[in-house]
Amino acid sequence: MEKFGQDSPLTMNRGKVLEYLGLKIDYQKKVKVSLSMEDYKTKFLNEAPFVMEGNARTPAACHLINKNNRARKLSEEKAQLFHHIVAKLLYLCRRTHQDIQTAVAFLCTRVKNSDKDDYKN
Repeated sequence: MEKFGQDSPLTMNRGKVLEYLGLKIDYQKKVKVSLSMEDYKTKFLNEAPFVMEGNARTPAACHLINKNNRARKLSEEKAQLFHHIVAKLLYLCRRTHQDIQTAVAFLCTRVKNSDKDDYKN
């Protein structure tokens, strides 16, 4: 077992509200289950290295898939950060926010060759 780290004791949660991997599962209303990731989103926004404020009519702007082939590549550090952010967004959109799936799917195609147009701060 040393190869994989230390064993963790099995934990059990009971109750009407459970949290698992950033997902809040709420059984408080009869015959209804509510799923949310508000804490996950808040933590993500607070940890972001840039300010994300304001509102948008759509998560995918018209210029999303227009790429500038002459844009400079990101530094290795920023490229890794971009990849990390896209991974978190992918996790979020697959669990509770399918509305951002188009934009995130495109960003996933950019993680190997990210450039200044993909990551603006």
